[in-house]
Amino acid sequence: MQLKYLPLQLTVKNMATTQHLVILMLTTTLLLVNSEPQVPCYFIFGDSLMDNGNNNRLHTQAKVNFPPYGIDFPDGPTGRFTNGRNAADVIAQLLGFDKFIPPFATAKGSEMLTGVNYASGAAGIRAETSEHIGARISMDNQIKNHWVTILRLSYLIGKGSIVETKKYLQKCIYTVGIGNNDYINNYFLPKYYNTSSVYTPEQYAEALVEQHSRQLQDLYKSGARMFGIFAAGYSGCTPGMMAEFGMNSCVEEVNSAVKLFNSRLNTALNYLNNRLVDAKFIFLESSLEYPNDINVTDTPCCGGSSTSSKGQCVPNQVPCSNRQNYYFWDAFHPTERINVIAGTKAYEKLTSFDAFATIGLSKDNVTGYISDA
Repeated sequence: MQLKYLPLQLTVKNMATTQHLVILMLTTTLLLVNSEPQVPCYFIFGDSLMDNGNNNRLHTQAKVNFPPYGIDFPDGPTGRFTNGRNAADVIAQLLGFDKFIPPFATAKGSEMLTGVNYASGAAGIRAETSEHIGARISMDNQIKNHWVTILRLSYLIGKGSIVETKKYLQKCIYTVGIGNNDYINNYFLPKYYNTSSVYTPEQYAEALVEQHSRQLQDLYKSGARMFGIFAAGYSGCTPGMMAEFGMNSCVEEVNSAVKLFNSRLNTALNYLNNRLVDAKFIFLESSLEYPNDINVTDTPCCGGSSTSSKGQCVPNQVPCSNRQNYYFWDAFHPTERINVIAGTKAYEKLTSFDAFATIGLSKDNVTGYISDA
């Protein structure tokens, strides 16, 4: 899928530093001056915030291959849980790829050399997470799918040599964004899951991070070395969770539990950085900050109640017209505008990988990237 975007200009206020980041022309002009991507490949793991079509063929309620999803995407509905691009798409553009990273469900042949997206809507760190919704690809199964990709790549790269393929993968960027559903569709859903009666919030965060650390080490064993790990989002502030709890403001009980997970995850990544040779794990923090002109933060641009539509847009529904002013697209997922901000901030941190310095590339090599105003 070629990148076919019109210029997009946003002014973003970073409340923590009072800086303004001007995101200019997130288009094909974001490719490197020499038209080569900054890294040879980009692999994506996660949930619906990153899914770009892997759930389309699954028997699940967690799929969005229908309008109005994709209303601002050139090819229409693709399975992305938003109106346009997700954060992984934005990162791929900023890295200089001339096509979006393909979903594992349809990836084939040489296109896999530039990476694969394994993310699945409703997926969790724990295998049982979201099972009441239907089929989904858990983090463990996403890793299994990655091994399938490695086997396929071995015949493209090293005549069947896994060793040579792993050397290639060491040059790639890996991002992982998962854990949201382990709270939304597990811990805080006692109707279907008993985790909240088995674990205290502290114990649950510890158990999740312990399991996720093993998963990240499995990726390391497969050849991955450069990791960007997204923190779990503050799901207590989503319209869906506020509706579930009958509140008109953020659900602090949920956000407090998520903070425990994020804190322990950050500590675990520091441990892995010290323990795993040549690995670098970058923690990509979640933020509740947003531009001042995004003035609708508690109502989705489209969708019904969390109970009648599972928090998703109703098929063929007419969404809001002023999407640039909305934080949430549906009851759980952000608009493309928020994804652009999140993806850009993540890319800023990813450029600290040694690989960028090694090949003489940095954010300064990207046309129309970011300037401080």
